[in-house]
Amino acid sequence: MKVATWNINGIRTFRGGIKKALDSLDADVVCVQETKVTRDLLDERTAIVDGYNSYFSYSRGRSGYSGVATYCKDSATPFAAEEGRAIITQHKIMCQDKVKTVTVINVYCPRADPEKPERKQFKLQFYKLLQCRAEAILKNSSHVIVLGDVNTSHRPIDHCDPSEIDDFGENPGRKWLNGFLHDGKQEEDRNKEEPDEADPTHTGKFVDTFRYFHPNRTNAFTCWSTLTGARQTNYGTRIDYILADCQLAKEYFVAADIMPEVEGSDHCPVWGQLSCPLISSSKPPPLCTRYLPEFAGKQQKLSRFLVKVNQTLVQPEQREALPGSQEDGERRENLNPFEVANIPGKKRVLKSDSVVPKGKKTKTVKTSSKPQGSLLSFFKPKLTDVVPPAKASVADESTSSQKVSTLRENVPSATDRLKTSLCVPCTREEGEYL
Repeated sequence: MKVATWNINGIRTFRGGIKKALDSLDADVVCVQETKVTRDLLDERTAIVDGYNSYFSYSRGRSGYSGVATYCKDSATPFAAEEGRAIITQHKIMCQDKVKTVTVINVYCPRADPEKPERKQFKLQFYKLLQCRAEAILKNSSHVIVLGDVNTSHRPIDHCDPSEIDDFGENPGRKWLNGFLHDGKQEEDRNKEEPDEADPTHTGKFVDTFRYFHPNRTNAFTCWSTLTGARQTNYGTRIDYILADCQLAKEYFVAADIMPEVEGSDHCPVWGQLSCPLISSSKPPPLCTRYLPEFAGKQQKLSRFLVKVNQTLVQPEQREALPGSQEDGERRENLNPFEVANIPGKKRVLKSDSVVPKGKKTKTVKTSSKPQGSLLSFFKPKLTDVVPPAKASVADESTSSQKVSTLRENVPSATDRLKTSLCVPCTREEGEYL
């Protein structure tokens, strides 16, 4: 696992985007400070970098001021992340066949303006809160790495001209570092050496990894004034650190150094190397910038809109009537125009058999159980006028009246018929009516 920190003095100063700068550091986790960008100014090429997942903390008071961001390679995706005055990402590493947790705190400590005395108190409070949080995470069975711009040079060797500063060791920031840091030496080794009044560090729980590997290197600075062109003469200070808990630094850190040859900012990068490989999370935590609404729509895939159905949980009678399925008389259309769907129980439709243009469905022809009627069945027959018969003569009328009287005499009365039907068996043939 390799980590790096760099105060970039404005993330939008990289004309070709930040990806080239990230790749040049060749680190799994890159922490940058002074991004000087607010959320409304964050563009896609800065937030969504190919091969990385990023996490941003913005300045809420002033626009174009401070702000930190952490870029993790996709092979080093953290398991958790949170944002506040710092970016905290939590990773897992494999050390001696054991999985251990490493929490990386990316921080930009406030600068104390000499003309504003209240800023000194604010800076000291920030230091104390940082120490409280780091030690609390350490107690929770996690290794901790605090890295970033601390805005305080620890010892005289870390300053280009400490003699010009009155009461160098009395600075509140340096006193805090003395209590926060440990020199990394074993107690028996320290007893053999003469006490160094300029380096009272030995009680803290964290180690300055650069000084752990290079305890006596001079002129090793990470920040220079751009107003005076101090970088050309190496007239600077070392205020950028990678601070690791004592156990992590002693057992798993194998190297740490600064990169003064890298330009592009008034600071230079600092890196540290661990011997433990990283274990990547399968999915970035919710704080990842790719989940922001303004960028999420550009990253969505078609698979996110589809619901996978477990066919083993579907009853056989339900498989034929799943929501969205077509009727039996309809053709099923494949979304892929170059592939013919293989539908169980259906005859495979070949191009030669189909006369339907691509992308269109054939109409469903439904058969009715009733016979189809003719068109004439929907119209009523036209009624014709009946022509009245001609008037009969007097002779004809008399003859007709005689015939009617004869019929009446031959027809039995209703009473006689009733008596006959009740007393005498019926002698009518089948199909014969009264």
